[in-house]
Amino acid sequence: MVMSRTAVPLETLKLKDAISTIIDATPLMRDERRHLLSKNFAAVLVHDLLFSSGGIQAGDGPIKQAIHRHKTRLQAELVKLKIRRGVKANEELAQPNDPRAANIPRYLRVNRNIWTTEQAVEFYASQGYVVSTDSGLPQKNQFRLDDHVPDLLIFNPEHELHRDEAYKGGKVIAQDKASCFPALVLDPPRVESARVIDATAAPGNKTSHISALMENKGRVIAFERNKRRYKTLQEMLRRAKCQNVETVLGDFLEQDPSDARFKQVTHILLDPSCSGSGIVNRLDYLTQEASADDSSDMRLDALASFQRNMILHAAKFPSVERIVYSTCSIHVTENEGVVRDALASSELKAKGFKLAPRSQVLPKWDRRGLPTASLDINASDALIRCSPGEDSPGTNGFFVSCFIRETGAGEASERVPCPSAKRKIPVAIEPGIGHPKRKRRVS
Repeated sequence: MVMSRTAVPLETLKLKDAISTIIDATPLMRDERRHLLSKNFAAVLVHDLLFSSGGIQAGDGPIKQAIHRHKTRLQAELVKLKIRRGVKANEELAQPNDPRAANIPRYLRVNRNIWTTEQAVEFYASQGYVVSTDSGLPQKNQFRLDDHVPDLLIFNPEHELHRDEAYKGGKVIAQDKASCFPALVLDPPRVESARVIDATAAPGNKTSHISALMENKGRVIAFERNKRRYKTLQEMLRRAKCQNVETVLGDFLEQDPSDARFKQVTHILLDPSCSGSGIVNRLDYLTQEASADDSSDMRLDALASFQRNMILHAAKFPSVERIVYSTCSIHVTENEGVVRDALASSELKAKGFKLAPRSQVLPKWDRRGLPTASLDINASDALIRCSPGEDSPGTNGFFVSCFIRETGAGEASERVPCPSAKRKIPVAIEPGIGHPKRKRRVS
């Protein structure tokens, strides 16, 4: 049930710092690394053990037993932590919210693979909600349509997802407004011959958005290298009825661009790991691995190198025409700095890539990129920035850029025209995500 999968992580986030401290004070992760795949996974179970009246709800098995083997020690560390912090109630251990989060509404994107915006408006009206025409935060019984993102509904920040039947049915998807920008800027083709890559797909919000924009046509190849996040991606896509998505458990950087599977790929979305410095309302980022913002120069430089390599690798795909690079960071090093270095690279120059002009990158969005020593005003104007909690309506911090390949640039022999819409190329689809699994034919 969606409520159990969503409400519990919400509570875990509020106590994340306390739970992390408790886990670190025990040998739990060291002794049980065979059963606990990550600290975040363990945190949800420890939350249930220590803070939920019903305890761990999962059936008895090796994972639950692993937590219970450390029950006494975990409970003792909870008592010690409360004494150190001078609190009596467990609730007092919760982290205070970032004040900027109060300016961010609850965004729900209508899932066009299932519903229409008109149906969504009718549904919420039948639930007692009133369409608002004011520009501020909607009241608890109000909602309105967003001005920049089609099919995006804006609700009060306290809108309760676990009580929303449309959300639980996958008809609407909780997604921050800024997080909707990358798929819109990518502007994927809406034909059966279309081939698109989402390079770092989990948890699946952007992937499902791409699928909906493509009207469930063509093929989206969605990569995720982490097994646990891959399962989250699969579940998300099933709920969202994304029939045109092929999920791949693997690292995008390890894929061979010359592989026959990728000959017709024209659009690539890159939303790689980043510092997460723009996230002030983490409720829309529950399944991401982002921890507290680490903004040290060394950490940012390492991230920027990885992010730049993602762009350079994407440019190697023979037919790619459009690459969108985005982050949930506010740091120039990860944003304008990465774009600057990518544009200066021999790889992008040889392929004829440049920044898409503002006219192709949400031109009506006012906040643009920051000018740097190596980016002129036109280049900066082609970039999108969102400042956490400051734009109206508020969003998390975000950055979006778009590289396009100039017509005729690069070696003509590399460019592979899209196949006719009548010609369907068989691909292997993860069972339950798209069409029934069929053998891949390599031509």
